Amino acid sequence: MQSTEKIACIIVAAGRGSRMSTQNDSSPKQYRDLGGKTVLQRTLEAILASEQVNLVLPVIHPEDGDAYKDAASALSDPRLMAPVMGGATRQASVACGLKALEDDVPDYVLIHDAARPFITPEVIKDAITALQNGAQAALPAVPVADTLKRANANQQVVETVDRSNLWTAQTPQGFPYALIWQAHQCAIRQNIDSFTDDTALIEWQGKAVTITTGDPQNIKLTTLKDMTNAQEQLAMKHLADLGDIRVGTGYDVHAFEEGDAVILGGITIPHTQKLKGHSDADVGLHALTDAIFGALADGDIGSHFPPSDMQWKGAASDQFLKYAIERVHKRGGMVAHLDLTLICESPKIGPHREEMRKQIAQICDLPIGRVAVKATTSEKLGFTGRKEGIAAQACATIRLPFED
Repeated sequence: MQSTEKIACIIVAAGRGSRMSTQNDSSPKQYRDLGGKTVLQRTLEAILASEQVNLVLPVIHPEDGDAYKDAASALSDPRLMAPVMGGATRQASVACGLKALEDDVPDYVLIHDAARPFITPEVIKDAITALQNGAQAALPAVPVADTLKRANANQQVVETVDRSNLWTAQTPQGFPYALIWQAHQCAIRQNIDSFTDDTALIEWQGKAVTITTGDPQNIKLTTLKDMTNAQEQLAMKHLADLGDIRVGTGYDVHAFEEGDAVILGGITIPHTQKLKGHSDADVGLHALTDAIFGALADGDIGSHFPPSDMQWKGAASDQFLKYAIERVHKRGGMVAHLDLTLICESPKIGPHREEMRKQIAQICDLPIGRVAVKATTSEKLGFTGRKEGIAAQACATIRLPFED
């Protein structure tokens, strides 16, 4: 049975993140790029992934309106409320968010750091369950695993600290809305603004805080090293999600006919002849296209672009390769590597190899390091040895999500 309780989540995004500032970049960390999205966008998406959360309220810095608009532009979830402006401290910003919820009072409120983009629905669910079971405050946390040392001002160890029953606090921290709003108002009346997290206000009020399940991956991005680690964490997760690794091969051949240039690997090479074909006869791109279709188990170039269809008469072959790449992306996958071998006596491929690699990489939107172009002769044997045409072999490695 679905709960009828209203649950809001305040995203605290008004900080400046000074510990991550460099000479070249002083932008707030929540608006920095993390794997193609801002940190804040990833955090908002992670919170919105929880079906238990009914309202999401960002609290931002007054100077960050445009940055927030850009960060949230891809999000259309109706649960995402318009942002409110924060205060001079984290505590003051949370109070601004709590006050803004007075017009739409929730039963429970979660308070989450914008710089924790790896929060999971499981951590959120455990905090909410604790509140529903009567907890006055829910604190996701992980037990301290490392040995703790206390040092003096000279950085000399003075004692080893017993780590028993010590926990590393995380967010989102959860509360009955009325209780945490009352605690903040009490602190405001007494001009106290030094609390670094919201459970500290509950402790200050003499009430109990319940530890709930945290997650070691739910890190707060504070330093440049944290950001580097987060980038690596995302990259590893992305590769793990694309664990269906496939390899496809392609082969194509085109004969020579009268002309003055050949189109190979997406570039034009002056020559005494040209290649004969329904399209521009780029034997290299055709082989690569078929290799991708093979890896997808998705027919071949002829089934997608039949020679009988006059719309492809003289067509540039880069559109065939782009289409094959799009088919990979529509399946949620990526192209990991392309390898092309051209077989001919002439023209000489070596002088044009790097230009071909660059062009193929541009067509496929790949780093050039993921594109290989090689050439060989057939030792004057067969039709290629007699200079009657050019053959091409290709191999494509792609990564796809595992299908059910």
